[in-house]
Amino acid sequence: MKKLFIAFSALSILLATTSCRETTQEKTEEAAEAIGEDVENAAEETGNAIEEGVEETGDAIEEGAEKTGDAIERGADNVEDAAENAEEEAEEEIHEEVHEDDDVH
Repeated sequence: MKKLFIAFSALSILLATTSCRETTQEKTEEAAEAIGEDVENAAEETGNAIEEGVEETGDAIEEGAEKTGDAIERGADNVEDAAENAEEEAEEEIHEEVHEDDDVH
C-alpha cells in the first residue's frame, strides 16, 4: 500500500508539473499574442499620427502660400496706387508750372 501511495503521489506530481508547463506555455503564448497586438496597434496609431501631421503641414503650407500671395497682391496694389498718385501729382505740378509761365509772359 505504501508503494502504491508513493507511485500515486509521484504520478500526481508528474501530472501537476506537466499541467503547469502547459499552463505556463499557454500563458506565454497568450502574452506573446497580446504583445503582438499591442505592437500592431501602436504601429497603426503611429502611422495615423504621421499621416495627420503630414496633412496638417500641407494645410499650413497651403495657407501660408495663400497669405503670402495675398500680401504680395496687396503690396503690388499699393505700389500701383502710389505710382498713379505720383504721376497725377507730377502732372499737376507740370500743369501749374506751364500756367505760371503763361502768366509771366
